[in-house]
Amino acid sequence: MKRQTLSYVRRRLESAGIFPDTRKGQNFLVDLNLIDFIARSAQLSSNDVVLEVGTGTGSLTTFLAQEAGHVITVELDGRLFELARGTLSEFDNVTSLHQDVLRNKNHLASNVLEGVEQHLTEGRRFKLVANLPYNVATPIISNLLVGPLVPSRMVVTIQKELADRIVARPRTKDYGSLSVWVQSLCHVEVLRLLSPSVFWPRPKVMSAILDIVPVESKRERIGDVAFFHTFARSVFFHRRKFLRSVLLSAYKGRLDKPAVDEILAQRGLPGDARAEQLDLDAMRELCQTIARRLS
Repeated sequence: MKRQTLSYVRRRLESAGIFPDTRKGQNFLVDLNLIDFIARSAQLSSNDVVLEVGTGTGSLTTFLAQEAGHVITVELDGRLFELARGTLSEFDNVTSLHQDVLRNKNHLASNVLEGVEQHLTEGRRFKLVANLPYNVATPIISNLLVGPLVPSRMVVTIQKELADRIVARPRTKDYGSLSVWVQSLCHVEVLRLLSPSVFWPRPKVMSAILDIVPVESKRERIGDVAFFHTFARSVFFHRRKFLRSVLLSAYKGRLDKPAVDEILAQRGLPGDARAEQLDLDAMRELCQTIARRLS
């Protein structure tokens, strides 16, 4: 198996006449220990079906293929797709797709999910393991948690700025809808911070390896997950406004001022409360109170 070092990546890309496009998130991880670390952190076995987004040169893919039952890897760039396909041809448990993983910003491509589902025979688990292109990281993580196929684990490399938002606590500048959404459904841990020097070309920002594990008991406490997803985004749409005004705007025509005031009073929230002040439990309880009022 070829090992993805800086010299190896440069040589392969130059021989194919490929020049990385950083606008598309084409920053290749060239630290061998970190590639090993990502694969190991996913705790793969033959019972796992893995989705990888951003095949690149196929280096991480080869590690995944040696441990997982099946790997579905998606690459948007046609030149990289052809380059990686040669590397991956020796594996009969890898499906390579040349396409955008997203159908639109709120949905993954249906054939990608169908491909995963096809290999999810009884007893198998679905996992996302990827060095995610920076420009699609948020919609991929967020939309996979809505369903219909929710991974049992996501081990992803993303911008540190995005990781900070996902793990942020209430009353901090990074706390927002993504923090509430992911933490309300999952156990989240930053496994490793990565400097720009471990990538080529070097990005201008720090990165992080994040371990996201959906927890069924948390999901059950949420109830209507789709409604909660919309709610979390709505209450942070104008994060500096008072929660009362935000709710009146988000549910205009469905909740009037007396109704909103009554809901806030039921939850013990003052009229000048802001969304960024509410912890996960308070968010969940407020969402469920609104859902009951609207039903």
